[in-house]
Amino acid sequence: MAHGDLTDAQWARLEPLLPQGKKPGRPPVWTRRQLIDGIRFRTRTGVPWRDVPERYGPWARSYDLFRTWQRIFAALQARADAKELIAWDLSIDSTVCRAPARRRSAERGTFRSSRPAESASSRTTTASAARAAA
Repeated sequence: MAHGDLTDAQWARLEPLLPQGKKPGRPPVWTRRQLIDGIRFRTRTGVPWRDVPERYGPWARSYDLFRTWQRIFAALQARADAKELIAWDLSIDSTVCRAPARRRSAERGTFRSSRPAESASSRTTTASAARAAA
């Protein structure tokens, strides 16, 4: 068992929540525990899926199992809620978010730019524009 892998107690709690395979045939080469340890390795380290070490199985198999993680999480959360282990406290923030003064005045139509108006003499002239003007 590598650093960060599931303990036996964690695995015993998680295993019944996993989807059961429906395909008949040969048994899988990689255990679900290895694949989940691969998911945990990837989320802990932030490496791309293709860089998950081979001891956790093929990265594509770990990714397929990862996509069902939301359903597994919801089941774990429901169990913890049934045992009243989750406190559902709400916190409402009453802070008002205001638009900057510049935007408010633009919406009212009273916006004035802080930059001076551009005059004909202040324009930058390029060589091609000078030839075209001549």
